[in-house]
Amino acid sequence: MATVCVFCAASDDIAQHYLDAAAEVGSELARRGHDLVTGGGSVSSMGAVARAARSAGARTVGVIPEALLQYEVADTGADEMVVTTDMRVRKAIMDERSEAFVALPGGIGTLEELLEVWVARTLGLHDKPVVVIDPDGVFAPLRAQADLLLERGFMRADAMTAVTWVDTAVEAFDALDAQWAAGPPTTRRPTTAEVLESEP
Repeated sequence: MATVCVFCAASDDIAQHYLDAAAEVGSELARRGHDLVTGGGSVSSMGAVARAARSAGARTVGVIPEALLQYEVADTGADEMVVTTDMRVRKAIMDERSEAFVALPGGIGTLEELLEVWVARTLGLHDKPVVVIDPDGVFAPLRAQADLLLERGFMRADAMTAVTWVDTAVEAFDALDAQWAAGPPTTRRPTTAEVLESEP
């Protein structure tokens, strides 16, 4: 059993099939015997994944900044709700409480969360699996941008392999199982110059 952090949408304007995909992740997560960490909201994909996970027997933890309580509407059904002072603390707690990260289609907040754990894994700051579920190409431009960065020399090849891209919840958890079974990655740690270059 592991604790899996899911990054996903908090927008009420998205199509139903994205909510269905989030619910499938919650159900599959519980079926595999894992616990869930989310951003603590009850709306959109965030709420859908948490409700489905609990319905199937998983323990859920929500982590939400105080300032977003009124917008994302706290998931009062969570087994544990952590209210933080700001977004940075929120992400730090979500990272610390998780053994893996799964990203679903979402907005710029989801992109920020995904990129942060992607960069950290590339730099050797953690060895937790990072998996993106992209059933209909929402993240295709991001993948194309990464390909371009690699081609132009701005990105190392091992950064591309730090993330696994899949289409479904079942494929995502199969990928997690495979990575956990294989053990920590054997990619080299970055040099000090590479770390400094990656700083904003």
